[in-house]
Amino acid sequence: MGAPLRIAIAGLGTVGVGTVQLLQEHAEAIAVRCRRPVEVTAVSARDRHRNRGCDVSMATWYDDPVVMAREAEADVVLELIGGSDGVARATVEAALSAGRAVVTANKALLAEHGTDLARAAEAAGVPLAYEAAVAGGIPIVKALREGLAGNRARRVYGILNGTCNYILTTMEETGREFHDVLEEAQHLGYAEADPSFDVDGIDTGHKLTLLTSIAFGRPVDFGAVFMEGIRHVTAMDIQQADELGYRIKLLGVAEETEHGILQRVHPCMVPKQGPIASVDGVFNAVVTEGDYVGRAKLEGRGAGAGPTASAVVADIMDVAAGRTAPTFGVPVDRLETGPAASIDTHVGAYYVRLMVLDRPGVFADIATALRDTQVSMESILQRGHNPGEVVQVVMTFHPTVEAAATRAIDRIAHIDAVVEPPCMIRIEDL
Repeated sequence: MGAPLRIAIAGLGTVGVGTVQLLQEHAEAIAVRCRRPVEVTAVSARDRHRNRGCDVSMATWYDDPVVMAREAEADVVLELIGGSDGVARATVEAALSAGRAVVTANKALLAEHGTDLARAAEAAGVPLAYEAAVAGGIPIVKALREGLAGNRARRVYGILNGTCNYILTTMEETGREFHDVLEEAQHLGYAEADPSFDVDGIDTGHKLTLLTSIAFGRPVDFGAVFMEGIRHVTAMDIQQADELGYRIKLLGVAEETEHGILQRVHPCMVPKQGPIASVDGVFNAVVTEGDYVGRAKLEGRGAGAGPTASAVVADIMDVAAGRTAPTFGVPVDRLETGPAASIDTHVGAYYVRLMVLDRPGVFADIATALRDTQVSMESILQRGHNPGEVVQVVMTFHPTVEAAATRAIDRIAHIDAVVEPPCMIRIEDL
């Protein structure tokens, strides 16, 4: 049995406590698999006296995690604080500067500064590990970086936010509207008091940025991600999707196109029989497509103390056993800087919901707008008949370039009889 691997933990929230509990409960098995014990030697959190339900009395307490990262007797620093800057970033930078390995669950930090931090880790000769930053307990980082490393990635996509998936699943099952289900999710602890990061697609965007970097060997580029959330999705949209043979999911998609790598986050109508449609509730799933392996799907819990701690400890065990890999699969100087494709270049089918005054000539005006923007309509249906009153119209477009679809929808929005901004949802063959 080798010398203990010494761990310093910055942050004792849900994930930090779960990590301590897992390390203690499975200490013997971890030591056997790593051929050395793993010991928590230092911790840092906001309140020294808070009862967290785990025993950290064996560890040295630090009020300042940056000081701990720099000075503690530790081989690995766990950054479980969160946030893209501030103390979290300073803690990671201090640990790398001191030559200590870093394990983090912080997707925002890596999405914003991952390339620079990977470069610092390489300069220090230590690993920067982050399995817990993407899809909780699903080992997608290891799968892309190691198990599928021999493939040329074509596309990677998935459900990366359990809060949104829970909301959309519950809306479908109950027929309730978004805001009602969001309040329930907040009450159950699935959504934060300020849910913007989740429901506006930002959390998914952070995670997608990291998957894109590994899959395509690119520097992280969060600014290139198109993001659209689920606030505009209604129970009627979900019902219409069902009638059309689809389910609505918030997806993050990264794909190789003739215009470059396109990263996009938005609600999608996906075929009911597809690999992603059956993933419900708070579960996550990631689908990869490679030239030799074809399609592979990983599914599991994307958040929570247990799944996230499982991913953190897996990274710790890799460090303990000496299993290391470049942060994004290849050395930083070999990451390829290529063009980022705009969402305007996306080609796909579209679902559009309109609220219009029920009067003669409206369909003719819509048809003219489509003709003038070179968009082909697949179907159109008016819900109800109430002359002079507002009714719902639903239509779908044949596959077209997004820029043209956007122009068409803008033209339609300016028709006098259209009384609300149109709602558009992309239809994906995934």
